[in-house]
Amino acid sequence: MSSPRTKSREDPVDACPVIESLEQIGSQWRLAVLHELLTGEQRFNELKRSTGANARTLSRVLDDLGEMGFVERRLEEDAPIATYYSLTDKGESLEPVFDEIECWAGSWLDGFEN
Repeated sequence: MSSPRTKSREDPVDACPVIESLEQIGSQWRLAVLHELLTGEQRFNELKRSTGANARTLSRVLDDLGEMGFVERRLEEDAPIATYYSLTDKGESLEPVFDEIECWAGSWLDGFEN
């Protein structure tokens, strides 16, 4: 018989909200899409081009980010039909996080000097 999961010092997921946050946004493709959408609404093909993701990966990532409430989708049915993606308020709230990471990278990572 298994016991219910309990919080302990050895369980870093329960102990640290940073880990939980990175579980939601921390994949390479999720971060790339979120960062690109900080500049404003974009069409699927624009995101594909700017992130370098293939269509299947990008579609999955956009679906995941939509389900988690970071990205919203808008369908424009005029000819030609176009799908646009933008950040929700939750997604936009990540902008200062990206700014801080970029600042840290400029100080500590080779090739990203400020």
